[in-house]
Amino acid sequence: MIKVEELRSKLKTVFGYDSFRGTQEKIILNLLAGKNTFVIMPTGAGKSMCYQMPAIMSEGTAIVISPLIALMKNQVDQMNAVGVKAGFLNSTLTKTEIKRIKKNTLNGELKLLYIAPESLTKPENIDFLSQAEVSFAAIDEAHCISEWGHDFRPEYRRIKSIIGELGNIPIIALTATATPKVQLDIQRNLQMEEADVFKSSFNRENLYYEVRPKKGVKKQLIKFIRENEGKSGIIYCLSRKKVEEIASFLKVNGFNAAPYHAGFDSAVRIKNQDDFLNEEVDIIVATIAFGMGIDKPDVRFVIHYDVPKSLEGYYQETGRAGRDGLEGQCIMFYSYNDILKLEKFNKDKPVTEKENSKVLLAEMASYSESAVCRRKQLLHYFGEEYKDSHCRESQMCDNCKYEREKFEGKEDVKKTLEAVLQTKERFGLNHLVSVIRGSQNQYVKSYEHDKLAIFGAGKDQDDAYWTTVIRQTLLNEYLYKDIEYVGVLKLSQKGKDFLKMPQSVTLYKDLDYSDVDEIEDEQNELSTNIHKGDGYDKVLYELLKAERKKIAKVKALPPYVIIQEPSLQEMATTYPTTKEALSNVNGIGMGKVQKFGASFIKLIQKYVEENDIDIEDVVVIKTAGSKSKNKIYIIQQIDRKIGLEEVAEQKGWTMETLLEEIEHIVFAGTKLNLDYYLDEILDEDLQEEIMDYFMNAESDDIDLAMEEFEEDLGEEDLRLMRIKFISEYAN
Repeated sequence: MIKVEELRSKLKTVFGYDSFRGTQEKIILNLLAGKNTFVIMPTGAGKSMCYQMPAIMSEGTAIVISPLIALMKNQVDQMNAVGVKAGFLNSTLTKTEIKRIKKNTLNGELKLLYIAPESLTKPENIDFLSQAEVSFAAIDEAHCISEWGHDFRPEYRRIKSIIGELGNIPIIALTATATPKVQLDIQRNLQMEEADVFKSSFNRENLYYEVRPKKGVKKQLIKFIRENEGKSGIIYCLSRKKVEEIASFLKVNGFNAAPYHAGFDSAVRIKNQDDFLNEEVDIIVATIAFGMGIDKPDVRFVIHYDVPKSLEGYYQETGRAGRDGLEGQCIMFYSYNDILKLEKFNKDKPVTEKENSKVLLAEMASYSESAVCRRKQLLHYFGEEYKDSHCRESQMCDNCKYEREKFEGKEDVKKTLEAVLQTKERFGLNHLVSVIRGSQNQYVKSYEHDKLAIFGAGKDQDDAYWTTVIRQTLLNEYLYKDIEYVGVLKLSQKGKDFLKMPQSVTLYKDLDYSDVDEIEDEQNELSTNIHKGDGYDKVLYELLKAERKKIAKVKALPPYVIIQEPSLQEMATTYPTTKEALSNVNGIGMGKVQKFGASFIKLIQKYVEENDIDIEDVVVIKTAGSKSKNKIYIIQQIDRKIGLEEVAEQKGWTMETLLEEIEHIVFAGTKLNLDYYLDEILDEDLQEEIMDYFMNAESDDIDLAMEEFEEDLGEEDLRLMRIKFISEYAN
């Protein structure tokens, strides 16, 4: 039997901690005693310690079934760093690596073996594990077992039968998000109803929750990130396309951001994730593929650009903020349009799954639109009661921070409870609304509920009103959800007492998001921030021109070589005050910024400060576009001295298109050597003459150059020579 002193000593020597957190010690001792253990603990509370320490203290190898490859790599690296031998089995390994991991396990060298559920179900891996000395099985992200969990994985349903083949070993199941319904589902599926359950509070006091209308969202995003400049944050989007768009949008606006989704190559995902962990990148824009098990304690904000699919998913993702106990802001942009889109995505799913998803989305919409304390709603969802007066005092959610419209709800709560009682506590919210409002639908008539005394008692209010009242009656604990029958509402003891002696109840009017979906095209809404044509700041433009002339004189170059007119106009529109922001101006790349940028940035910073210009309102709506994708290809081909006709042909381009691409690259500050091609088509003397012309010309205008060399050269030749000139003198 492991002694507590021995456990604490090992904690100090391996991890450097003096004591365990919360219920960690009790959980570890329970598992070491060979008992099945079920842990429900919020993100950041230290779930992994609950199986890592027992693995260290036990003979043999503990297997950890985990759904995410990123989590495995992260935790294996951490274990090996503290001298605990760990490994993983998943689809990223080569046959040789798999062989080595299996050998080390059978030799008893590994204390922890992380394995993906898909790998666990392979017959050859079941045979291998049967031969190993397995101390216990840990099932991480155990909510994946439940169809009512937010991330259901069918292969998780097979785990119990496979573990059964490894002998009578104890199981520890762990999750950060389990409603009472999901908890029951997990225990039944793993046949561990008798397991000791350790449930920590879901309340993360340091997290601030806010829901904002999804209107002018990109402008809101820029403003928020500028206010939190340099802080680490995660922005969640539902689609891969949106992830790439928002990451590009942030970079264009001068922020250090990187995208992450399952569609990227493994090397790209690992690099972007490591850059975020190592503070090379401030913001990661991701699908929900990012974040599980990522141990970064100082994430200061989590933003949901799109509405999540469930409250469990939302809670888990927001839980990645403030894991060090310091500030964490959780902002969600809400539009009912997002709910409708998600419902469309579910249309081809099996009936049961589709219905489950619909219920989860309804909960998500209710949370977003409700004016009740966010924390109270979240904790209630996970079966925990919370007095919202605490949140009101600390103002840690928008509904407690800002004044919301209230009304007296005594009579309407009474009607709600009467409706539940008269329908014999067998129905859900929608049916109760129909009965109270007096709806003559077939469903109501089939149960003869149109004959009840309560039928039509609330016909003076609409469906939305009664939905709000019933939900708040539930939140106030007068009702509770039946765990066995999804959606069914029953009277609590508090509700029964209320019917005997009704009292005053304060209810809140839902927030109004009806105008959110009026603006479908953010591009149009925000385009006012970028002035076209002559809408740039004329005073700044003249100052920039003067600065360009000064630099040109020092460098003995024509001014247009330094920075071209359109780029100056954009600078006088967007006020770039950092190297990153300047490098995102069309026609200016980082190469040009390094060479000429410092004095321009200094000038703009001074101008913005002296004129009290609020650059919060300057949002650049543009993306890197396809040109950046073509850049590497063109540079590689030119470095290999491939003929330009062949380069164009390989891409299916015209020469005109290729020239535009090359000009874009060179004008942005990249040096290209086209001598191998130009020497084939133009003699040396003519090239020298053209170079002299561009050196002394006031403008690089091709039409003017054509007039100078009217009979000797075509437009294409002159454009190529201009590229050579800019490349040699400006880059």
